[in-house]
Amino acid sequence: MDNWDEIRTAYQVARVGTVSGAAEVLGVHHATVIRHIDALEGRLGAKLFQRHARGYTATEAGQELLKVAQATEDQFAHLAARITGGTSDISGELVVTSLPGLSELVTPTLIRLQADYPELKVRYVSDSRLFRLEYGEAHVAIRAGGKPQEPDNVVQSFCTHKRGLYASPAYVERYGLPEGDDDLARHRFVGPVDAESRAPFYRWLLPRIPDDAVTFCTNEDRVAVEAVTGGAALGFLPVLLARRYPDLVEALPARPEWDSPLWLVTHVDLHRTPRIQLFLKALKEDAQGCGMA
Repeated sequence: MDNWDEIRTAYQVARVGTVSGAAEVLGVHHATVIRHIDALEGRLGAKLFQRHARGYTATEAGQELLKVAQATEDQFAHLAARITGGTSDISGELVVTSLPGLSELVTPTLIRLQADYPELKVRYVSDSRLFRLEYGEAHVAIRAGGKPQEPDNVVQSFCTHKRGLYASPAYVERYGLPEGDDDLARHRFVGPVDAESRAPFYRWLLPRIPDDAVTFCTNEDRVAVEAVTGGAALGFLPVLLARRYPDLVEALPARPEWDSPLWLVTHVDLHRTPRIQLFLKALKEDAQGCGMA
């Protein structure tokens, strides 16, 4: 394995997903990208990618190689920053992933950092699936629930993601508010698409109400907001998001059972890179500033 150019090319193909996209990033002709991939697969005696109509997807062998390539590329960037004088020159890509519903916490920090460091390219993906940091799918993962236990990851406590049960004035006028837990069954609720949702607020709510009390199902906080503000039903919303709608009222006092601890997760090989450290520090500061940490 004496040709870093070929490995770097494979890394970019996997990251971007197309030969033409990788060629643009690398500043080479697309034929060079194909030649590098073919040479690397020939040298390894294994297919690194599945070719399909929409692009290239890494095979299991490709993922193993790309795990090394991602770490090496980031470590080169870290070394260059140290040699040239520290962390003031922040550039390159920062990939952050979280569960849906955390954008109110994450997006303002990313916008602020990009304003301060214009060469920083941000990719923020909210998805319920677990991204694999060891394969370079993300640089920072924000996870909820129990403390992540993967041995090669650095895990830090972040903050508590607080939820409240809200109603609009229109809903209150039509249905009133619950007088307590025993009164929940007569109300209408926004609920999850997946009845087996592990969200703590739904695990608290669903055993206390009949199935037909869930009259509006969604897996998107933005849709839940529209349903609640439109008066369709009561709904659990992130406290930070609900603050944007001063007319909303709390249907019940907040309960600690509705909240989730959040964790910041990075791979040990990339944890100390300047842009990751910068983001972690800024995110913690912003969470404290808005009362979430």
